[in-house]
Amino acid sequence: MGIFGRKNETTATPAAAATSAGPDLAALTGDYTVDPSHTTLGFVARHAMVTNVKGSFTDFTGSLHLDGSDPSKSTASFDVQMESIETGNADRDGHLKSSDFFKTDEFPTMTFRSTSAESLGGDDYRITGELSLLGTTKPLTIDLEFNGVAKDPFGNERVGFEGKATILRSEWGLTWNAALETGGVLVSDKIKLNFDISAIKNA
Repeated sequence: MGIFGRKNETTATPAAAATSAGPDLAALTGDYTVDPSHTTLGFVARHAMVTNVKGSFTDFTGSLHLDGSDPSKSTASFDVQMESIETGNADRDGHLKSSDFFKTDEFPTMTFRSTSAESLGGDDYRITGELSLLGTTKPLTIDLEFNGVAKDPFGNERVGFEGKATILRSEWGLTWNAALETGGVLVSDKIKLNFDISAIKNA
């Protein structure tokens, strides 16, 4: 996330270099494990052209390496189990898992691997990586806000980020749709992704 990116793969700009993290963030440098019970990987799709359907994935793993002194040297990795998709409606969830959409029997996992990152100044960061879904890998850029660091009652050092991105699902082969009598289609091609991430620093 903006503190993430694979070493030697970032094309840092002078502006990004000028906004490198200060001494406080330097202390955050280390490896972290994403806490699924306090993390949300969500999405929003327009339904029938008039309303939004929200969903999330509940079974996933993630790891971060943060370099607070040089955010471009950080990395992020996520593996998401597609069977864990939830939208609040069992029939809709079943349809999403079917061959019309995610084909979870054939493609059980979605992955994200960071390739570059930069600091945008203040608490804002940007991460770029590769999202692999349905056998297709495409670039994905996520804008992130660093929410801070805290020590929880169990002595864990936690960091938090909020992120957002927009994709066209058709680029990953998700093309199923149905035409509406009033014009338009049942499910939007544009999907908004929302992330609320809590990660614990490894001992």
